[in-house]
Amino acid sequence: MSGTQRFTDSGIEIKELYNQHPDLGYLSSPGQYPYTRGVQPDMYRGKLWTMRQYAGFSTAEESNERYHYLLKQGVNGLSVAFDLPTQIGYDSDHELSEGEVGKVGVAIDSIEDMQRLFKGIKLEEVSTSMTINATGYILLAFYVALAKQQGADLKKISGTIQNDILKEYAARGTYIYPPKPSMRIITDIFQWCSQEVPKWNTISISGYHIREAGSTAVQEIAFTLSNGKAYVQAALEKGLDINVFGKRLSFFFNAHNNLFEEVAKFRAARMMWAQIMKELGATDPKAMMLRFHTQTGGSTLTAQQPLNNISRVTIQTLAAVLGGTQSLHTNGYDEALSLPTEEAARIALRTQQIVAFESGAPDTVDPLAGSYFIEQLTSEIAQKAWDLIHKIDAMGGSVSAIEQGFIQNEIARSAYEYQRQIESKEKIIVGVNSFQVNDESPIPILKVDDSIRTVQIQKLEALRSQRDPAKIDQLLQILNDKAVSGENIMPAVLEAVEHKCTLGEIADELRTVFGEYR
Repeated sequence: MSGTQRFTDSGIEIKELYNQHPDLGYLSSPGQYPYTRGVQPDMYRGKLWTMRQYAGFSTAEESNERYHYLLKQGVNGLSVAFDLPTQIGYDSDHELSEGEVGKVGVAIDSIEDMQRLFKGIKLEEVSTSMTINATGYILLAFYVALAKQQGADLKKISGTIQNDILKEYAARGTYIYPPKPSMRIITDIFQWCSQEVPKWNTISISGYHIREAGSTAVQEIAFTLSNGKAYVQAALEKGLDINVFGKRLSFFFNAHNNLFEEVAKFRAARMMWAQIMKELGATDPKAMMLRFHTQTGGSTLTAQQPLNNISRVTIQTLAAVLGGTQSLHTNGYDEALSLPTEEAARIALRTQQIVAFESGAPDTVDPLAGSYFIEQLTSEIAQKAWDLIHKIDAMGGSVSAIEQGFIQNEIARSAYEYQRQIESKEKIIVGVNSFQVNDESPIPILKVDDSIRTVQIQKLEALRSQRDPAKIDQLLQILNDKAVSGENIMPAVLEAVEHKCTLGEIADELRTVFGEYR
């Protein structure tokens, strides 16, 4: 911070005083295009945001226990975290899975693991979000197969698969196939879900991981909306109706500590997406609405003085609520050290409940609207994000911009600058580069045992011993044929999982068709 100048995390200068509105030209009523003030006329007075807690670790049985605990504590939506082998299409017995099974999420190898994961939970009665991308099509098939076994009405099944592969190439790295076949799988999911599970959100276009990789708030919405535009264009090229699939697109954003910048970011993103969808041909108002899930910022959590993270998460919760989120996950204070303990998960959920029922924040729609500062910031964030989107458009869109390394380089540059500011103390992180203590009491952390892999391997061996190998080969060959011919692969994937083909077998079958992205 030089002199008296102050800036947001995106480098937007903050004036000492704001005493007039920018010339906005976009302030409409809540629930009306371009939805700057919210997608519902009454917002939280009509219905609070969905309170989710992201959970998944170890075995399906242990994660199932946590889900039952969270449902008893008042969550009204589940969010599933999967382990790394599941995310990149390897069964737990694959040599590359060693050391990773059940560590950052739950291991799901087969329909039987999905049965264990949701034991005692009726899928028709709960909304489930699954953070899964490259293997999203397989996990969705597991979920639908389980719903069918439960006798559920598939027209009532609701939830989301993240399914956003472009941000994997740009920021996160858990991809399998090259971009073009990956986009084809995503449009297959759009098409199939619109007919079979119409209430399912077929993609959660994610800015969260872009921000976690080091982007600014402006870059987060610019790159996310650009990726969204690429998915819409791919679906249009396949002949899908924008007014149908457009209603099932959702977004996933990060909430960081700069309260006002984050609120303005969410408002700007809604306004921009409405304009993008209108330009792409949407005429149904619901297809122009940006609905989003928010997670508080994992990268903002500190291992030093971890209880301070409760305050950080509270600020981020307020940012998401004041910005008009549709659903929210709050991080545990111990997540810079380990997966959250039960106590940390409960405090994180209570943070949402205190904001919902004690703070008064949900009592009126878009409570910060009309603030000279918020409106100016909304306008400036939108303008800077549009500039980036136009640059990406000039390169041929998100896929080309990723292939050319533009998006990755922009994120890396921002991450470097942020770290430089911390090290020079231009940016103060409490407990890290200022206000430190020498003696910290240890806090209990959750440990996942390495023996989990042995347990999963035994389950896989039992599963394979009960199957008809010829039938498995036949089903995988049908999947291969569909992938080669360009037909929709989802019916073949669903049939394969119902007959106990494993996640790794299905992912490998498509590796032989599409190859792997390096």
